[in-house]
Amino acid sequence: MEDATVRNSIANGSSTEAASSEVVESKGSSPSHRGSLMGYNSLHDLLQSNLPPSLYKEVSQLLLGVNCGKVVSPLSLPETVLARSKESSFDLQAYRFNAESEMMRAPRIVRVGLIQNSIVLPTTAPFSEQRKAIMQKVKCMIEAAGVAGVNIVCLQEAWTMPFAFCTREKRWCEFAESVDGESTQFLKELAQKYNMVIISPILERDMTHGEVIWNTAIVIGNHGNIIGKHRKNHIPRVGDFNESTYYMEGNTGHPVFETCYGKIGINICYGRHHPLNWLAFGLNGAEIVFNPSATVGGLSEPMWSIEARNAAIANTFFVGSINRVGTEVFPNPFTSGDGKPQHADFGHFYGSSYFSAPDASCTPSLSRYQDGLIIADMDLNLCRQVNDKWAFRMTARYDMYAELFASYLDPHFKPQIITDPFLQE
Repeated sequence: MEDATVRNSIANGSSTEAASSEVVESKGSSPSHRGSLMGYNSLHDLLQSNLPPSLYKEVSQLLLGVNCGKVVSPLSLPETVLARSKESSFDLQAYRFNAESEMMRAPRIVRVGLIQNSIVLPTTAPFSEQRKAIMQKVKCMIEAAGVAGVNIVCLQEAWTMPFAFCTREKRWCEFAESVDGESTQFLKELAQKYNMVIISPILERDMTHGEVIWNTAIVIGNHGNIIGKHRKNHIPRVGDFNESTYYMEGNTGHPVFETCYGKIGINICYGRHHPLNWLAFGLNGAEIVFNPSATVGGLSEPMWSIEARNAAIANTFFVGSINRVGTEVFPNPFTSGDGKPQHADFGHFYGSSYFSAPDASCTPSLSRYQDGLIIADMDLNLCRQVNDKWAFRMTARYDMYAELFASYLDPHFKPQIITDPFLQE
């Protein structure tokens, strides 16, 4: 059996040497895939293919941290899962986060999956056909996760549609559906079949409140039931991301959903830029927080590998970060209000989905240009172990913060600034 970090070269059906050859050929010209790093799937793929093993090991420890004294270890998967990834051409990687053995508690191991995907049909195709094509693509990867024994899987933000929220065209609201709509019915069957919890971020149409539209993550239980939903708290108004045209800030707070596999929260996309949003899920007891996103290179990529990992450390929970992949071109050009020429696409969604742990370790990321499934076994005992070690909850001064927040919300608030008296002269 091939040991499955299940590296990109395996998923592509090619060798590392072939990937290296592709990079040599692409130097000085366009890469063979938009979003690749000179032909490589990811930064980690590039480093592993070009550094001596001993040097790559040292670099990996600096980039990925250590879990129980070593870099996050690879996880072997059934041959049937490897075959599915090769047949359907999606990147497949798998890892294991360990925890120290305890005398009073047994390990609490849960297997978690993240799915990133590109759209299938052009955005000019009939909407119903676009959705159906995406659902069939994602079904293949969910089934692979199910065969691999994944307990919880999370899909990307607004997974049933193109990320059309740059266009400001209202016709894309047709993709909005009720909580128990077509995509939920589709996923219910898969959840029940594979005894899996599925997190489904969609564009929600609230049928009981005037058909208001929300950006919502639905949590489907492993019995095919709807456990609940969470609506996106923070709406971006950055560049092309004109999402306030379509939906408002959520009204569900920071719910944590207790499943048979653990307590989970969903911090949707732009919420990852707000540290207090992460904190609130932690205060409500989350052990794993998912961050289903849609973000492009040139805007947020320098932040991508930092924010979720920092949140995992600061709040002592695991984080699964999912970003869609590919370039989506729309029929009508649009502008960003920044004086730049009109354009027909956001840019490249760079994928790079990955897991972070509370001990500061993380996995390599999925491809920057290819559909992908990343799987991780995580021992949830690690959350308490790290919390006991660092005592962040015990040493936090929530009373001081609460006082500051209450004061800040007062219209007569004055910042606590002590001025050098010489500045007054």
